[in-house]
Amino acid sequence: MSINSFIAARARTLRVATHRPVGGANRNVTTRHRTPTVRTVAASMLAVAALTLTTACSGESGTGTKAEGKADSASGEEHGSQADALGGGATKQQAGAENAARTVGSEGAKTEPIGNCDINKTVFNLQDVQRPVNHMLLSATNGAGVDCKLVGFPRLKFGADAQAATPVIEESKPQSVIVLAPGESAYAGITTSSADGSGEHGREVNSLEVFIEGSEDGTNVELPGGSVYVDSGARVTYWQDNVDDALAW
Repeated sequence: MSINSFIAARARTLRVATHRPVGGANRNVTTRHRTPTVRTVAASMLAVAALTLTTACSGESGTGTKAEGKADSASGEEHGSQADALGGGATKQQAGAENAARTVGSEGAKTEPIGNCDINKTVFNLQDVQRPVNHMLLSATNGAGVDCKLVGFPRLKFGADAQAATPVIEESKPQSVIVLAPGESAYAGITTSSADGSGEHGREVNSLEVFIEGSEDGTNVELPGGSVYVDSGARVTYWQDNVDDALAW
């Protein structure tokens, strides 16, 4: 029932009650005296009725709104939970992918160990020097396409009948191993004989065989002028990264 219909029905009821005969000669008097009071009561009742219906309608509307709000909230929570679940999984997958990418990158960034220079890919050259006297300079150039290291010192065998390699000068040992990039060279100084002539078993040789660390086979290196004089004073230095250090002994 609408508010207007409810109020109209109440008004008709009150009008009937107001004009109903009470009885006797004093009925009209009683009725007349009661009319203002009845009207006041009727007005109050109409106001209360209107307020009641308004409150009821408002309550229903509020309930509907709240229910809709709860539904929206529940829907939002559901979507939020699904998003969180998917987001959490996506985050974990992304973190795993990043960790995997970092792992692959780290493994890829690891450098391979630098190997010994290959004697078959190393170019050797021997030359005379003016100073110090009785000295020669041996150079070794990396002919490979990758870095390599020259460890220790060259083993030298002067002459085909050499029984042992030329002794090394221990004091010439560098602080670190010589590493050669492609095309770079290392050097070793060679003392061929005693400067004061005190050496023994002096002889003229016409061949030199060079051995390097990591290779069982040697390689023949051409002698300047085809031959050289050597005696028991012959010595060789460790591999150096520059000529001056190689000839300092």
